[in-house]
Amino acid sequence: MTWLLVLGLALIICFAGVLLVGAPYVPTLTPQVKAALELADLRPGQTLLELGCGDGKVLIAAARADLHVVGYELNPILALIAWVRVRKYPHARVVWGDFWRAKWPSADGIFVFLHPRFMARLDKKIVQENTNSVKLVSFAFVVPGKKIVQEKNGVYLYTYKGRPATIKA
Repeated sequence: MTWLLVLGLALIICFAGVLLVGAPYVPTLTPQVKAALELADLRPGQTLLELGCGDGKVLIAAARADLHVVGYELNPILALIAWVRVRKYPHARVVWGDFWRAKWPSADGIFVFLHPRFMARLDKKIVQENTNSVKLVSFAFVVPGKKIVQEKNGVYLYTYKGRPATIKA
């Protein structure tokens, strides 16, 4: 009986604990996955980051479109599920960890289904850390104060212009 309690507590921590830094696991629906990839309009060989990749559904669709994809997932159970699902795609990888603390690889697009209270923080991180131009595609939630370039099926597209990299002496 104790092991059941421990298992239950572990599941609660894995699935509810992510609320502190992102969003709960809610699968992205197929129409929104298609809309997100259409809005991002990335070409084969370009890179898409998914911040909070859940079970890997968006990663798989992007990998099938011949994109390089990197998904970040804080929940270890979901990270494992996503890793198992995408491991057959050579240009796809899953990173188990907090995307807020990670150094993101250079990307042409970013996909999120993030809790609205974190959208302003995401905007700031993209502006501060990206030296190249990048497209942000957000399902369901808008970036406060940022102009929406296009919308389709509840998915919003934003663009960010790159800035010169700072050289540290």
